[in-house]
Amino acid sequence: QVQLVESGGGLVQAGGSLRLSCAASGSIFSINAMGWYRQAPGKQRELVAAITSGGSTNYADSVKGRFTISRDNPKNTVYLQMNSLRPEDTAVYYCNANIWTMVKVTPIENDYWGQGTQVTVSS
Repeated sequence: QVQLVESGGGLVQAGGSLRLSCAASGSIFSINAMGWYRQAPGKQRELVAAITSGGSTNYADSVKGRFTISRDNPKNTVYLQMNSLRPEDTAVYYCNANIWTMVKVTPIENDYWGQGTQVTVSS
């Protein structure tokens, strides 16, 4: 059983900052890519940022230069530092991780999702 637990969302004024955290726990063998997605009301879920186990990153064009993704591999945790927030960043933010677990002696790869954390940016 693997769980992703997010924290750090909240209400902030435009121009402000927030830092999201997501910790993976459970019977984890290894973690590949980790990332953050968001979903605003009436819109599809979209990728915000992702980071590989080696530290390579990619970002949505809308957040480049404002958001920074990082991870702490020994802690199985991924972070999203969000600066210069805008009202259009308002959404539920979801953590995602591609994780290998061991079922007896068989490695199994799956994508896991957190429960989501609300980020609201007021104008």
